[in-house]
Amino acid sequence: MVQLRVILADDHPFVLLGIRAALERRAGVTIVGEAATPRSLIKLLQSTPCDVLVTDLTMPEASGAVEDGLDLVRRIRCAWPSLRIVVMTALTNAAILRAIVSDVVVSALSKMETTDELWQAIEASGRGEVYVGRSIIEALARPRDEASDPPPVSRLSRRQAEVIRMVVRGQSISEIAVALGCHRRTVSRQKREAMAKLGVTNDPGLFAYIRAHGVYES
Repeated sequence: MVQLRVILADDHPFVLLGIRAALERRAGVTIVGEAATPRSLIKLLQSTPCDVLVTDLTMPEASGAVEDGLDLVRRIRCAWPSLRIVVMTALTNAAILRAIVSDVVVSALSKMETTDELWQAIEASGRGEVYVGRSIIEALARPRDEASDPPPVSRLSRRQAEVIRMVVRGQSISEIAVALGCHRRTVSRQKREAMAKLGVTNDPGLFAYIRAHGVYES
């Protein structure tokens, strides 16, 4: 039996441990490496041949030297075109999910899926096929009326949009408060409300959303 060489990437050690434990019970797969940051993943790919990469979408790099999210996936796709990629994500924003599955050679599934479905995605990827998890298919199948339901970015107030723009440019809450002449709590509240409108729950999700839409990037 041909052994699929798999690299795992996730910034949560317990997630890596759980996936490794689940996959090691399967015949036909060998875990050849693990990474917890974009930088370490790139370095590992440069030195370790593998057939399938199973990676989280959001793995923030503290130094910012290597971007995560869709930019990281695209960089890997460009550098290793024959590598099959299975993206796992906890994000539920349909625009981000749509951006992931628009790449016809990248498999994708929610972190809410079972390990059996992860294995199906890995097997399909090893055969050169694309696998999209049921939760993602369901999220993308939900009707959307673009005429009456404008893109979420357009729903932000002027100040909310300004705060998000400054966050994306790397400014801290304190720096934004000084620049706008308001209290840090006010900035935090405006950021939190803006993220709720965008359908994201954390900073990695926010940055992934911004990259998927190409807004506030100049």
